[in-house]
Amino acid sequence: MKTLVVGVGGMTNGGKTTLSMSLHQQIPNSCIIAQDSYFKDDSVVPMDSHGFKQYDMLDALHMDTMMNDVDSWRRDPEAFLRQCGLLSEQTTPVEDEDVFVLIVEGFLIFNHRPLNDLFDIRYLMEIPYEICKKRRSSRVYRPPDPPGYFDGHVWPMYLKNRREMENMVSEIVILDGLRPKEELLAVVCKDVYQEIKRLMEKN
Repeated sequence: MKTLVVGVGGMTNGGKTTLSMSLHQQIPNSCIIAQDSYFKDDSVVPMDSHGFKQYDMLDALHMDTMMNDVDSWRRDPEAFLRQCGLLSEQTTPVEDEDVFVLIVEGFLIFNHRPLNDLFDIRYLMEIPYEICKKRRSSRVYRPPDPPGYFDGHVWPMYLKNRREMENMVSEIVILDGLRPKEELLAVVCKDVYQEIKRLMEKN
């Protein structure tokens, strides 16, 4: 059994979840771990001096829990998939050359060094400010964004986090989130299948 860990990061509403879900549907023996599933309770997320909740930072996330789940997959991908209901008991026994793929998606996955160090392939989805703001305004959040939240917190934190990421990360593929979804999926699938083939042929 061999493993491949793919990171799909990027700004809010940049298309990373859509790409990750499509990739999961295309790649056998794959699953997704989404960073948005690990937010702390709203009551413990601090506010800044403007009264904005500080969601766009690592301290707002249960990164220890997320890392435990990633490590659980790395120890035994087959058992992890069965536990998640993604693999039936009747599935053909795993062969030594079989490759299991973990897709990790989220807005700060490359800013957490222990997680970033695990990625075999990294993708960063980007869209322009105007498009990002428009998409964000059309989404319903719990709790809802207060007035001025995007310009007062979300976008400035994205720029800050991106600068920090650039100082930590190498070998990352930048994807234009405005390209058709089918094109983006084709690009990423080609890369992933090439890496799967390489792993299967590796002794």
